[in-house]
Amino acid sequence: MKRKFLVPVILGVFLCILGDGGFGEEMKDFTKESREEKERRMQWWKEARFGMFIHWGLYAVPAGKWGDNTNYGEQIRDEARIPLEEYEKLREQFNPKEFNAREWVVFAKRAGMKYIVITSKHIDGFCLFDSKVTDWDVMSTPFKRDILKELSVACKEEGIKLCFYYAIMDLHHPDYLPRREWEREIRPDTGANFSNYIQYMKAQLKELIQNYGPLGVLWFDAEWENTWTHELGVEFYNYVRSLQPDIIVNNRVDKGRAGMSGFAPAENVGDFGTPEQEIPETGLPGVYWEVCMTMNNHWGYNAEDKNYKSTKELIHLLVDIVSKGGNFLLNVGPMGNGKFPPEAVSGLLQIGEWMKINGESIYGTDPSPFSKPEWGRYTVKRLGNGRVALYLHIFDYKPSLKIKVPITQKPINACLLVDKSQQIEFETDAEGVILKLPYMIEPDPYDTVVRLELEEKFIGTVNWGK
Repeated sequence: MKRKFLVPVILGVFLCILGDGGFGEEMKDFTKESREEKERRMQWWKEARFGMFIHWGLYAVPAGKWGDNTNYGEQIRDEARIPLEEYEKLREQFNPKEFNAREWVVFAKRAGMKYIVITSKHIDGFCLFDSKVTDWDVMSTPFKRDILKELSVACKEEGIKLCFYYAIMDLHHPDYLPRREWEREIRPDTGANFSNYIQYMKAQLKELIQNYGPLGVLWFDAEWENTWTHELGVEFYNYVRSLQPDIIVNNRVDKGRAGMSGFAPAENVGDFGTPEQEIPETGLPGVYWEVCMTMNNHWGYNAEDKNYKSTKELIHLLVDIVSKGGNFLLNVGPMGNGKFPPEAVSGLLQIGEWMKINGESIYGTDPSPFSKPEWGRYTVKRLGNGRVALYLHIFDYKPSLKIKVPITQKPINACLLVDKSQQIEFETDAEGVILKLPYMIEPDPYDTVVRLELEEKFIGTVNWGK
């Protein structure tokens, strides 16, 4: 049996010797890397554009219900004010016998997603991996299988980048501070030492990177507590990258992400911004960013929540985000039995059918050089031969629709992406190129994409860089 929290003294010394760059050496300051170095490190992530978020843990067992309230999600322990001893009973009920790591990864792949970010540990402190520094993990449940290890194997075999979410807040660890006000009387913080918890975090992050990597992203969260500081953010950014120098770390490792808008000032560390449940009106020019969003109203599984976004809405969200230069991280909350909700599966597969045809207008694209048109969105991609592909995403295709593209040169080629042999006629005037949309086609129910090939110098000023 693992000891409940094997950290404070011996492990702290071990980390000081080995975890911070080795034998008394000062840890490298990775915040000083050049723009070129960062661009190389971020290249796969920028090419990907579309990923899957997975929120799963003990909270899937009550499925959003506690007492008479059925509106809880992944933060059920705090929101329902469940005493620790009561919440710990969920560990004995966690036995998702229908979990299949390959099935999850294949669903992500079929949806056109290129990476998966899963909650290795959420704010309840429960770990979906075999941690040697706590028994508050999946190996101490009746399931007794290392979920993250199985996902790691499946992701490698399917060519999907595996990434981990890790909550800074931990409502289970005895040394985490501050305590919730509602539980102070039954769980006082007398004797708690936050520095012990810091060493615990470092031990677990080392486990995640060294035992399941290489990882694509370390996605921190719950940094808003007053015990977490900018200095700790810098320390942990450098610590994580000392373990895997090419790993990407989000801005929630630090303070000051400006709430749900997810944009941290320049003095804060982190490789990309994290808008949550909202899309910046004009993107976040000059920085990398990723919108995380739920398919329904909850991150963790809620059995009563059937308010799933339509496939059309999800595709339009994806296109809108990408047209502004961002990535889309779309969440799934698996059920307690280990399966994805059927509504989520249906949506993912329908998105995937659209992506099979239109994926080239998403992957590796850059922000639109034009303002937002009324009929949809633009995305653009450099082709590497002095030309660019400009994609017109027409959300509600009508042959009578007048589309004028504000470019100063005739296109080299214009076609439908679904059938590149279907050429599109156009004419030019002093203000741009006017497309003559064909009548005899079946429009895509979500988004019909037109592809124009142009000489790059005629597309105007584009903020290609980051």
